[in-house]
Amino acid sequence: MRQHLEAQFPQCCTNCKRPFATLREYLLITEQVGSAMPYDVELGDWQPLEPLGTVTFANCPCGSTLVLSSDGMPLLQLWSLLNWARTETKKWGMTPKDLLNYLRDEITRQVLAAPASKP
Repeated sequence: MRQHLEAQFPQCCTNCKRPFATLREYLLITEQVGSAMPYDVELGDWQPLEPLGTVTFANCPCGSTLVLSSDGMPLLQLWSLLNWARTETKKWGMTPKDLLNYLRDEITRQVLAAPASKP
């Protein structure tokens, strides 16, 4: 999951054109907003053929809302992650959103704890 998120960079804010070279830079500069949203799971579809995806939101300093998503993830990989999530949510008695928020926070912790790569 982390690799998929890291592969979404570089990107920039569609409003102010602020560049985000890496996931680390994005996490340092933006402010997470709300819960991660597992759209397919919310609809009860744990093996979507045409996934709506899972997204997490953050605000750019300009105020625009930015999105990181599962878009583009290979279907079999997505299904594997959704199957794992279904098992873990039942095992731990948590909602899919709770699990995604935990994973988002854990990935953020890992990314920010790692030494910054040199340009």
